[in-house]
Amino acid sequence: MTIIPGLLLAVLLAFAGHYLSRLIGVDVMGLPKSPISAIMMAILLGILVRNTVGLSAVFQPGVNFGLVRILRLGIVLLGIRLSLGEVGAIGLKSLPVIVAAVVAALLIVTYLSRRLGLSGRLGTLLAVGTSVCGATAIVATAPAIGARDDEVAYSVACITLFGVIAMLVYPFFANWFFAGDPFAAGLFLGTSVHETAQVAGAGLVYQEYYGDPAALDAATVTKLVRNLGMLAIIPIMSIAYHRNSTQEQSAPKWWTMIPLFVIGFALMSLLRTVGDLGERPFGVLDPATWQLLVAHAKTGAEFCLAVAMAAVGLGTSIKSLIGIGIKPLGMGLFAALLVGGVSASLVSLIY
Repeated sequence: MTIIPGLLLAVLLAFAGHYLSRLIGVDVMGLPKSPISAIMMAILLGILVRNTVGLSAVFQPGVNFGLVRILRLGIVLLGIRLSLGEVGAIGLKSLPVIVAAVVAALLIVTYLSRRLGLSGRLGTLLAVGTSVCGATAIVATAPAIGARDDEVAYSVACITLFGVIAMLVYPFFANWFFAGDPFAAGLFLGTSVHETAQVAGAGLVYQEYYGDPAALDAATVTKLVRNLGMLAIIPIMSIAYHRNSTQEQSAPKWWTMIPLFVIGFALMSLLRTVGDLGERPFGVLDPATWQLLVAHAKTGAEFCLAVAMAAVGLGTSIKSLIGIGIKPLGMGLFAALLVGGVSASLVSLIY
């Protein structure tokens, strides 16, 4: 199968990241627990491989499979960690921060992009990609506003670059800024990092460095709620763009903008909720057996995400970022800092 070489490479790098983390932190430094994140090592190894020896075309299908399918499977399995009540509580608490960050990015980035001389289409793509859910929002919005291929490519490249940087830097900033509060850190990561994969990676890095899974849980739920913003944002941006344009394009159907892995995550949370009711899960399972199944699902989720993070590294080409141009790159940086700043400020004020 065409996906096997690239997928095996991502799995190998995930294991290599775990091995190097232990080797450096425990065997070399002599510490009881490695201070070096295995997830971060997997990402950096992937970036190193992609930008030194290169990535042959034979590996690309498997890398894409890891970055899309394996990531989504990992997100779905993460749902077993939380009951529906816990998911709902996190979602409601994150909503004010999500709305404020999204609105700020949409209005300010769109306005400044035009003042800098960027096309309205490029400004719109940068705004939705930064505020909602990265490349997915960009690809979904592009047909609705008639964006050119180069505008889509520039936008995705900016989102990838600054999202990867945020994924590696923000976990440490969040722990410092929020004084070790994992819930606040998770809300910040879920509202400030662009892509779902990057949010999951940032949450895993936080969990590995600071030993608290609450940040990953909060970041994941917050990001999934943020993803659903596509249902409103894409039609609104399409209408706003076409008020100043003679092009006629239609927004995608609303049901195509609901990621299936969001539904899968909710179903796994429902499964956890029902399983935890009563003395015998589902009326037939022994409690110890149910807890073992939950533990295996959690382990499977983290393994899938580790493989996906290695694929993120393998998919990050520094060379492709060189030709973006200073204005789109500067706008992408500003947009990333704007969303991060609004998120950090509101989380610290509200929570």
